[in-house]
Amino acid sequence: MKDLYSKDYAIIEFLMVFTNHKNDKLIENGIGERNLMKIGLIRHGMTDWNVERRAQGQTDIPLNHVGKDQAIALANRLTGENWDLIISSHLSRAYATAKAIADKLNIPLYKDERLQERGFGLLEGTTEAERVEKWGTSWKDIDFGEESTTDVRKRSLSAIEEACLQYPNKRILFVSHGATLKQLFITLLKDETFDKGFHNTSLSIFEKQDNNWECTLLNCSVHLEQTMNK
Repeated sequence: MKDLYSKDYAIIEFLMVFTNHKNDKLIENGIGERNLMKIGLIRHGMTDWNVERRAQGQTDIPLNHVGKDQAIALANRLTGENWDLIISSHLSRAYATAKAIADKLNIPLYKDERLQERGFGLLEGTTEAERVEKWGTSWKDIDFGEESTTDVRKRSLSAIEEACLQYPNKRILFVSHGATLKQLFITLLKDETFDKGFHNTSLSIFEKQDNNWECTLLNCSVHLEQTMNK
């Protein structure tokens, strides 16, 4: 499992895409068969609250202009890869990201509320500095009505599993949110120590074989170099 951030891995990724494309062509021609379930997990593009480091939770904050450019950059990156459909959180920052990809790849787009962000209750809309000022340095010990991590894991995993059952042998992209993705990764990897944040529009890829998920690409955002160089 690699954490990919920069162009140093662009060549590796190109070879992965080329190999997958070649294998798909063999399948289309009746040679071999897909025996791996492949999914891509994407975090939405940037919002103003991301910039301000405000807890978004289930508050519906739209993409800002940078986030829209990021979504387009990711869509361009995915051109030529073989993805069959995309399923997104209904929150606008995720759905707009997914729509940019769906339009570019000409694939179906569906909504699933189970992919929405973890609810943060009274913390939504606040920065850490504001939380410290209002509730003190021990604010993390207070119950603000946040959604439990157990519930986030259950709903997000059920969304993935049901989609995989409904669309067998399809390559599916999912667009979700940072805190939800973290809990989903803990579940898929069966690793309670997983504690990583995700870049806006980062792509992670999982493959499933023999009922086990393996992460083959983690938090990759090489496509964002295009937006940073503008």
